[in-house]
Amino acid sequence: MKKINYFFIDTPEYKKILPPKTWILNCIKKENCEIIKIDFMFCSDSYLNNLNNKYLNHNTLTDVITLDHSIQNHLLGDVFISLDRVKENAKIYKTTLEKEIARIMIHGVLHLIGYKDKSLDEKKIMAKMENKYLKEKNI
Repeated sequence: MKKINYFFIDTPEYKKILPPKTWILNCIKKENCEIIKIDFMFCSDSYLNNLNNKYLNHNTLTDVITLDHSIQNHLLGDVFISLDRVKENAKIYKTTLEKEIARIMIHGVLHLIGYKDKSLDEKKIMAKMENKYLKEKNI
């Protein structure tokens, strides 16, 4: 069983633009966590919106939903990412698709580690951590 898996549900495969799995593993290690397994599910807005309705009772578009099954610092979870949102975010924030997808992926991993983003202070900390890890990889 691989520790990090990529699945493309209802969207073309974009494997060439995904960051290396070793980068994700190194980020996890620096947070003093271990990985059991993380599945990244790349999908469309429609697919992710259905999950958002079903599991979170939200009827809004989002770029990522993290389902956390971790046990303390042993990470286990599913990170669902809308490639439609990632593409739109890249345009809005005037960045590349590669950078934006890496940001959203590490955002999901940071949720598994325990970082939150509900309050303004939590969002600032989350953004700081995203930027830290993106900078370390020169993404």
